[in-house]
Amino acid sequence: MRDFVDGSAFNFEQGQRARKLFAAVVLAALDDAIADDKKYGNGAEQIARWARSRDGREVLSCAGIDPNERVVKGLVEFVGKGVRTSVALSREESERRMAAEAEEAEAA
Repeated sequence: MRDFVDGSAFNFEQGQRARKLFAAVVLAALDDAIADDKKYGNGAEQIARWARSRDGREVLSCAGIDPNERVVKGLVEFVGKGVRTSVALSREESERRMAAEAEEAEAA
């Protein structure tokens, strides 16, 4: 019984590591699309095409993300904002954005 539990825990941890690896691929695809958007103006189209492709859907699924049209729209919106993933995921950016939204709400 102990061997089964250890094996299950090991397999779960391996699965979590694989999911994180695929999530990193999604973040890299977003960063590439943002760079393309700034340079060529076609980043939103690139990320949408990738997310709808067989490879993109497979990567999204392996990252634990349901590859549906709502997700594609969210990726496109994210690229449209032009904020790199490392910045968007940082705590400071999140706090800055919340403060700016609070100021806008007070001004309205």
